[in-house]
Amino acid sequence: MTDADTNLSNLTTLWLLLGAYMVFLMQAGFALLEAGSVRAKNTKNILIKNLMDGCLGALVWYFIGYHLAYGTKDSCTGGSDCNGFVGNGADVLMNKAAELAPLGNAGSGHYYAGWMFQWAFAAAASTIVSGAVAERCKFGAYLAYTAALTGVIYPVVVNWGWSAHGWLSPWTGTEPFLGANGMIDFAGSGIVHMTGGVAALVGAIFLGPRTGRFSPSGECIDMPGHSSVLVALGTFILWFGWYGFNPVSTLAFEYMETAARVAVTTTLGAAAGGVTALSIHYGFTKSLDVGPMCNGILAGLVAITGNCVVIEPWAAALIGAIGAAIYYGFSALLRKLKIDDPLDASSVHGACGAWGVIAAGLFAKQKYVLNDYGAEGGADDYGALYGGGGKQLGNQIAGVLAIIAWVGITSSVLFGVLKYAGMLRVPVEEEEVGLDTSHHGGNAYNFEKELDSKA
Repeated sequence: MTDADTNLSNLTTLWLLLGAYMVFLMQAGFALLEAGSVRAKNTKNILIKNLMDGCLGALVWYFIGYHLAYGTKDSCTGGSDCNGFVGNGADVLMNKAAELAPLGNAGSGHYYAGWMFQWAFAAAASTIVSGAVAERCKFGAYLAYTAALTGVIYPVVVNWGWSAHGWLSPWTGTEPFLGANGMIDFAGSGIVHMTGGVAALVGAIFLGPRTGRFSPSGECIDMPGHSSVLVALGTFILWFGWYGFNPVSTLAFEYMETAARVAVTTTLGAAAGGVTALSIHYGFTKSLDVGPMCNGILAGLVAITGNCVVIEPWAAALIGAIGAAIYYGFSALLRKLKIDDPLDASSVHGACGAWGVIAAGLFAKQKYVLNDYGAEGGADDYGALYGGGGKQLGNQIAGVLAIIAWVGITSSVLFGVLKYAGMLRVPVEEEEVGLDTSHHGGNAYNFEKELDSKA
């Protein structure tokens, strides 16, 4: 390698590591957002679940998940050595690093940095469910879910859409299984957010609503979170982390122009989502509330994540605004159906994630599709609204339906078994006193003890 190649290789490794650190910082954003959105008596419970998403998730991703997502034998050219569904036994315990070591940073360096980046994504997918099952889920059940999603459910979807052999993947090097450009999901509206959002919805359904959430007549009783300050701060941290989530998904330092454009579309999607959600909420309630605006920002970010690399900036604003409207409408529908999702995780991540995938089939510009995905699958397949026909849009819809089916079925089996075994939901008396007191050694806020000590 020349000195220039070595420098570029080093910068790519740094680029991936910085992206991993920024995406992992989103765990702090999720923790603050979720803690502020629940009642004070359940704060510790939310925080320890987020901590375990990182800790348990890293171990499961190392021992099982990464290998199922990306572990494909080098001999995979078809037949029994490879399939489009899941990794096939290669790269257990990251043993590929030893093979790549002779290449130096361009080999094992990129490999380790890539593992870190993908682990941060897996942790984000797992954390999404935490808010939907808040205030009434047993801690052991949540750990079982975290292990299952990080180890099996999410890796299968990753293999479909991002591996070199996935049946939805545009990165196969040959014509994708579905033709066109496979499923365009650049940074994970579907693969990450829909996976977490669908699992969140299933979990909320199996758990049932919090005690007192709905009156005997079916009226929805408001159960506000205890800190709008934490919600707003968590949203800002998540928004910042998204600049690692989306631009760094270019995966190489040499694509800075593309990364810069992705940063712009990400920003406009978030901004339009926040303004739209606040406007809709004010129209219905005449109240300018922090919570709906924060969820609108996140809805815009989720909606833009899968398509941010193939759209124009104006389209990003439109997609983000529509995403916010979808979040608001889906949230109202769930309340009507008496499904209790305390953080609207299934609305923000599930419904808006599906919209983000579909939007790529509508708004993808041919120039950007060719630039970022090449012409292997279909040079003439791009956004339907740009005259690209319906093939790419059809692929996007097929991907959405496949993710819903896989995650919905596997999550239902998991939560169903836990419920049948009596391991899913805490007893009513423990729920009413608060999970912090009944499970985690006392309240998160000990103001009374502090005042007593000063007396």
